[in-house]
Amino acid sequence: MSDLDRLLTLLATRSARRGQFTLASGAQSNLYIDARVTTMSPDGLALIGPLALQTIQQHGWAPDSVGGLTLGADPIAYAIAYASAVAGNPIRAFTVRKEAKAHGTGRRIEGPFTDGDRVVIIEDVITTGGSALKAIEALTAANATIVGVLALVDREEGGGDAIEGAGYPVVALATASQIVSRMA
Repeated sequence: MSDLDRLLTLLATRSARRGQFTLASGAQSNLYIDARVTTMSPDGLALIGPLALQTIQQHGWAPDSVGGLTLGADPIAYAIAYASAVAGNPIRAFTVRKEAKAHGTGRRIEGPFTDGDRVVIIEDVITTGGSALKAIEALTAANATIVGVLALVDREEGGGDAIEGAGYPVVALATASQIVSRMA
């Protein structure tokens, strides 16, 4: 079984549920994918980091840093940063706050991000694309060059198209249909 197959199985058995759910976008769905159950587990992180790093490299994105809107993007970005260090070509990770903090430095982007970085935006689950677009807005305001958007899961509900329509390439490690096909 490949690492991608193992990841799809983890997402199907741990993160995906059937029922009636209200998504972050406000939409109703009979499928909920709580990617954090997988992205915050040791075996999920061990699979996601190298797979995501390989995907970034295959697309020739060559970022200085990776990250996205907290909380969903955080463990994925950290797994990529760790995998990149192990591979000998470190990529820094950062977090984008939903709002700038009202104390301390008042930063919206936390971590070792540097103005002007080449950045891959990370997203755990793309539905409408809204979270990735918010992160893009914050990072472009900090003079980042957005080279792509990497999602763990694309729900295949138009979010990837919305991001691409704004001018940014999107790649997902998994799709909702791949996950559903593995659900018991």
